[in-house]
Amino acid sequence: MKEHKIESVFHLCEPSELNKEERELVDAAKRATKGSYAPFSKFKVGAAVRLESGRIVVGANQENAAYPSGLCAERTALFAAGAQYPDEAVVALAIAARKGRRFTAEPIPPCGACRQVISGVEDRHGKAIRIFLYGSDGIVVCDGITPLLPFRFSEF
Repeated sequence: MKEHKIESVFHLCEPSELNKEERELVDAAKRATKGSYAPFSKFKVGAAVRLESGRIVVGANQENAAYPSGLCAERTALFAAGAQYPDEAVVALAIAARKGRRFTAEPIPPCGACRQVISGVEDRHGKAIRIFLYGSDGIVVCDGITPLLPFRFSEF
């Protein structure tokens, strides 16, 4: 048996290291947490996607008493963008989370289902999505979903 090694490359930066558009997207994700409906977990997540046109579409997690019936912020934003602007590629995605009034210190990565959906959106438009995971101690930046999902399922 031959051993193989997979490495993921990402960047860790401070908000001041982001350009104006990147900061704007991260700020939109932070604001989107206000639209979260999380009466059970109390974990409020916001996501913001930037489309090729520069337009920003936001989403927030929505919980339901029938727990699997809720939806994550990332999929809420990506599906809304796809439904409203089906011909526009998503070029960037920012995610922020808070518990109570404070944002998480560590960046929160998307769940496995959201990672797969991000992968599908990349496939749909043939473009990698730049991903920003906000934490008050720093922002993780990934150029595409591959660092977060190296063995992704793709129909192509």
